[in-house]
Order: sequence, then C-alpha cells, then structure tokens
Amino acid sequence: MNRTRPTASRRPDPRRAVAVWAAATAVYVVAILGRTSFGVAGVDAIDRFGVDASRLAVFTAVQVGVYAAAQIPAGMLIDRWGARRSLVGGALVMAAGQLVLAATAGYPAAVAARVLVGAGDAGAFLSVMRLLPTWFDMRRTPLFTQLTSALGQAGQFLSAVPFLALLHGPGWTPAFTALAAAGALVALLAWLAVRDAPGDAAAAGAAAGPGPGPRAALGAVLRHPACWQGFFTHFTGLLSMGVFTLLWGMPLMTLGQGMTPAAAGRVLVWFTVATIAAGPAVGLLSARLGARRPAAALAGGLIIAAAWTWFLAPAEPRGPAAATALAVLVAVCTPVANTGFDTVRERVDRRVLAAGTGLANMGGFLATMAAAQGIGLALDAAAPDGAYGWADFRLAFLAMAAVWAVGMIGLAVTSRADLAPRRPRPVRPAGGRPTGGRPG
Repeated sequence: MNRTRPTASRRPDPRRAVAVWAAATAVYVVAILGRTSFGVAGVDAIDRFGVDASRLAVFTAVQVGVYAAAQIPAGMLIDRWGARRSLVGGALVMAAGQLVLAATAGYPAAVAARVLVGAGDAGAFLSVMRLLPTWFDMRRTPLFTQLTSALGQAGQFLSAVPFLALLHGPGWTPAFTALAAAGALVALLAWLAVRDAPGDAAAAGAAAGPGPGPRAALGAVLRHPACWQGFFTHFTGLLSMGVFTLLWGMPLMTLGQGMTPAAAGRVLVWFTVATIAAGPAVGLLSARLGARRPAAALAGGLIIAAAWTWFLAPAEPRGPAAATALAVLVAVCTPVANTGFDTVRERVDRRVLAAGTGLANMGGFLATMAAAQGIGLALDAAAPDGAYGWADFRLAFLAMAAVWAVGMIGLAVTSRADLAPRRPRPVRPAGGRPTGGRPG
C-alpha cells in the first residue's frame, strides 16, 4: 500500500526534515537566479549579441520551452531515481550553461547555453515537491509548497541586486561566471544534505511501492483531471510574473517608462518581497480551500488582468510608483498559481507524483514562452528600428492578454471536472501487475 505519511516507527525528525528541505530549496533558489538573470540582462544582451527584440525573446522562449518540455520526463525520472540525483545533476547542468554564456559573444552559442540552463532547471522545483510528502505531514505540505516558491523568489532578488551590480560593474563575463559557481556550490550542498526519504534506501523503496513503467506513468498523469486543473491554475497564475521577471519587465521599465536600471531593479526587489510575504498566507489558505482552489485561481487571474489594464491604459507612461504598485499586486496574487500543486499532491498516486506535478508546472511556463515571444514579435512590428517606446509596449502586451484569455477558459473548463473519487486508478509497475494505492 502506498502510504501518504510516515508511520510512527519511521516518522522523520523535524529538524532533519527542515534541513533536507532547505538544502533542496537552495538549489531551487539558484535555479530562479539563473532563470531570471536574462530579465535584468536583456538590454545588455541586445548590445552584446547584436540582436533585436524578437531574437532577444528567443533566449527566454528557448529556455522556458526546454524547461516546460522537460517537466514530465524530469518528473518521471525523479519518481524512479529520486530527488537527490536530480538536484545534483540539474545544478551541474545549469552551471555548465552559465559558464558557456559567460564565455561566448556569439548568438547561437548563447542560445545553446540557455538550453542547458533550462534543462538543468527542469527538475529543481519538482524535486522539492517530491520530497515534501515524504518528509512532512500532508497537512503541512501546502504551507511548505508556498514557502518553497516564496523563498525561491530570493533568486529574483539576487538577480536584481548583486547580479545586476556585477553585470554593470565587472561586466558580463564575471557576472555569469558567478552564476556558474553558485550552481556548482548548491550541487555539492544537495549531494551532502539531501536524502530522498527518512531511513535507509530499502525502507524508502518499500514505502513508495513498485513504480509504474514509463507508458503507464504517462497515461496515468495525462488522464488525471487534477493534473490538468493544476496545469491551467499554474498557466493563469504564473503568466504575468514570468513575462515580467524573465524578460520584459526591465525593458518595459527602462525603455518604455524611462526608468534607470537601478530604479527598475528596486521594483523587482519589491516584487520579490511581496511574493515572499504572500506565499505562506496563500499556503494556509490553500490547505483550507480544498475543492474551491480553482475559484481562487480564477479570482487571482482577474485581479492580475485588472492591474495590467490599469497600468497600461494611459497614453503616457506611468512613473516608478505605478510600476511598484503593479509589481506588488501581481506578486501578491501569483502564489495562487501553486495551489494546483496541492490538488495534484492530494489526488494523484504518490508513485507518479513528480510526473503529475511536472504536467501542472508546464502550464505557466508554456504560457510565458508564448507571451514573451508574442511580445517580441509585436515590438519589432511596431518599431522596426529598435527604438521601443511606451506606445510600442502598450500594443505588444496585447499578446500577453491573448494568452491569458486562453488560460482562463481552460481553468474555467477544468474547474468543473469531477476529481472524485480520491482513490486514484491503479497504475502498472514496470514489469509487474497493476497495483492500487492511496493518493499522495
């Protein structure tokens, strides 16, 4: 039987559980740092690689596309081989990508480097999510889900302050070399501190039960309505944050509003602070909402859309205070995107949990990829000479609105899905007969 929480005989030590979670979360923080580094380096990248807006957007589209495409395969590997190996290997791949990016001045090599960063990043969050129900009581996992996501935004702070200072001080190569070094350090930390489960490997394997084969695991995930509900919850909740922090926030503020890079960096810091502050509260709320989580996600999506409409409505650019207000409001609503992971964790078989979480996690990043590329194409169409202004950004951000509408329709449809019964379908272990199991 696939148990959802440790038995009394092997209940993990709380301090040990927190230490494992903290080490795994450190890898996720560095993953966010690497993921958002182009959000503050976008204008510098235009000069370094001699590209226009649409080719600049390729950096984010490729990285996010690789990340999104790798979610289900990465989740299946984590379910089969464990979170620790994924964290170590992913951090080293990210470090390799940042090192290539530090050394190259060629556009194709830089795009290839971002492919490595996206591939290495793919398993970081999923690994932490896979560890939570093993090390913590299920009643506490929604809180730790939001704490993980909130603390991960410290990576946004690191990119907006120390990384930006390195970029505009020592320069491009030292800044991205520092990112590579950070990846190597957290890989070592994960190897030393993370364990896949309390007790020895045999006990962990017995607790998890026999794992399904790849085809059975994929089928179980794709058929499960909770995974698709999580997909569109993440789609609508993360879209705006992804577009703003991964690529177009800094150009919007500096080129569109005329803010200095330092002032725009302060807006991103406020974004990070608001996200960290809101995350735990949303986690406690998610634990109480249960089946009403999609309603909260729909409300959050509407609030974010209203905030962007207010911000972009005037014909003349708004000032730094308005950018800060937008960032804070979006940041407060964004953690709702993670409530879909709680539904997946409660409804999906533990043995395919990381794969199911991977499908849900794809939503926001596919939306970000589509919107970021759409904005780049629209900017080039509006200003072929590359002199992007406020009016060009107002027009280009309609691409984000179109993607948002698709996500809201998907969320409205999947929120009506019947997730009962709570007991999942049996999935076939690799080389064995179908087995049942309690949801994890």
